[in-house]
Amino acid sequence: MVLSETWFMEGYVDFELQKYRLLAYLQEVNNCFNETKLYPQLSDIIFHFNNLIAFRDNKKFLQDQFPKRMDTVNIQKLEIMYEQMLADDEVMKELENITSFAAEQMKRTITNGTEIYEFIEQKTRLEPVGILPLYKNEGYLLLRYGQYAEVRAYGYTITLFEHKDAKYKGIRVQYVDSWPKSVVNTYESIKRDIIRTIPVLPNPAVYCVETELSVPFDETLLPIAKRMLVKELTQVV
Repeated sequence: MVLSETWFMEGYVDFELQKYRLLAYLQEVNNCFNETKLYPQLSDIIFHFNNLIAFRDNKKFLQDQFPKRMDTVNIQKLEIMYEQMLADDEVMKELENITSFAAEQMKRTITNGTEIYEFIEQKTRLEPVGILPLYKNEGYLLLRYGQYAEVRAYGYTITLFEHKDAKYKGIRVQYVDSWPKSVVNTYESIKRDIIRTIPVLPNPAVYCVETELSVPFDETLLPIAKRMLVKELTQVV
């Protein structure tokens, strides 16, 4: 189930109706968390939680509150919708009930998801492979998890996003290849293979990520590894 950015304001503004819509959404999110599948559910529910807090605290929407997912036309419609609702005390009271209830319910689910995230992150190691170059915004990420000997290699590129209040680093990754890790086939030898077959960077930054946990790769390990790498590169700059 997918919630729109303004789900709590759409259709008939009724507490019971929106309550059941919310609970159905949270049930799906919690089911994914119970299977240790964190993304995109965790980032999505945090997005919705922040929207609710912004509405409840500020009582109006501004363009910078929706920098990623709303265009100008939708923002204008939202502002008109808000002005219409503002004139109706009963509607605004119902909206306050909806947003307060939803924020509390979402907070519990977010806590559940972040606890899982933090546990996995604590059990996951990120280390450089060999000597790192000065330029680290491009390179490779090697991942191994559980009892699998397979090492998956991804090329990464760090991107910079500018907001009026701060700058943020993002990351894009692309699958390269996989190797079986062994006594002979080490991370260092995998790094040499990559340099030999993809001679774009003569001495690329290479990091390995390892965990003994058997967690979903695409929905959990890869997103966590990406965030760990961004955090590491942010600290060293």
